[in-house]
Amino acid sequence: MAGDLESNVEAVKIVKKTNVKPKKAVGRKECQLVTFDLPYLGFFYNQKLLVYKFDNSDDFDRVFEGLKDGLEAVLEEFYQLAGRLEKDEEEGFFKVVYDDHMDGMELISAAAPEMDIDDLTAEEGTSKFKDLIPYNGVLNVEGMHRPLLSVQVTKLKDGLAMGCAFNHAILDGTSTWHFMSSWAEICKGSESISTVPFLERTKVRNTKLNLNLSKPSDAPEHANANNVAVKLREKVFKFPGAEIEKIKSNANSGEKAPPFSTFQSLSAHIWKAVSRARGLSPEDYTVFTVFADCRKRVSPPMPDSYFGNLIQAIFTVTAAGLIVGNPPEFGAGLIRSAIEAHDAAAIEKRNVEWESQPIIFQFKDAGVNCVAVGSSPRFKVYEIDFGWGSPESVRSGMNNRFDGMVYLYPGKSGGTSIDVEITLEASAMEKLEEDKDFLMGNSS
Repeated sequence: MAGDLESNVEAVKIVKKTNVKPKKAVGRKECQLVTFDLPYLGFFYNQKLLVYKFDNSDDFDRVFEGLKDGLEAVLEEFYQLAGRLEKDEEEGFFKVVYDDHMDGMELISAAAPEMDIDDLTAEEGTSKFKDLIPYNGVLNVEGMHRPLLSVQVTKLKDGLAMGCAFNHAILDGTSTWHFMSSWAEICKGSESISTVPFLERTKVRNTKLNLNLSKPSDAPEHANANNVAVKLREKVFKFPGAEIEKIKSNANSGEKAPPFSTFQSLSAHIWKAVSRARGLSPEDYTVFTVFADCRKRVSPPMPDSYFGNLIQAIFTVTAAGLIVGNPPEFGAGLIRSAIEAHDAAAIEKRNVEWESQPIIFQFKDAGVNCVAVGSSPRFKVYEIDFGWGSPESVRSGMNNRFDGMVYLYPGKSGGTSIDVEITLEASAMEKLEEDKDFLMGNSS
């Protein structure tokens, strides 16, 4: 489906849509979705926005064609992203299928001549991203009828915005950034990618489930017009390496052995501050959720190159008064205990329970008064260089956001700096912005 379009969406003009698939014939390939994938069919497409400085604006068409050529090459290995979801007619299980006769993934060229990088690198909000990233409000199950990957490349006044929408039912964050780094590698001149994806997802689980799905009740088209939506705000809080080390030191002041990790310390810091900002009563429950990588937790372990979802949500719950009233080591200890307990046996137990009574998660099923952490500062997002330098900013889009959702990214300044992207109810966000203990001396 290639062609020129003349649609204008506010300041963003869609110039051209085309489809891309592997340059070489792959044939027909099928792989069933496994228990780690299926719960995310009810999530929305996972959106990422990478913003780059790009001075040679006259060369945008050449750059766009170079990105397209790179996709044709990298999709020879990541061909599942050029496929579709299908449901087996006989056994009823979901699978990802690629066939050479399919259209492939979607690539969009767009222009926003009045929009500059500064407009997109401000710490506040995501509404400005709406017209830069495809598939707002699109559920993963819709991948049966539309591409599993859509990328919009938008020419800015002084740069380039790359908005990506990935079908979360077929890959997690680790696989997402593996693909992005491989694509960039090809675009910079490599003849092959350094790490080939491990596509045999049934090696980790091979249970076939007959699922009957309907869209979740909170999907946009099912929304109750009489309900008043909670006003949410999103903001990025940038913590320099020195402040991260101070947060970690504070969590470890009680001489716990072994020491708490950076993730455990920062997560406890966020959990405590958000609970304060919400003004929870001491007896109110609050849940901390982390979507943890299970590649090295399953038995046998899977390679880092495993392509698919190999994550599970880990929950821990306590009273808000205990989180707010205790030193940070209390929350860090709860988080560490929950993570350490999630070993191969716990993963197997969770899978067996889910398979006996499958539940397709809604995107906000993280728990009461929750703080839910996705993404990871370990993802090397600022190394995604297509030949014109590292990104100026990496953000998540508007999909899959709810009160308490947190995305962690490495800071652009490098070292141990971390960007904390938080979505909160507006009045709680206002209080968080004024919380000096949370900000650690930072204004943002």
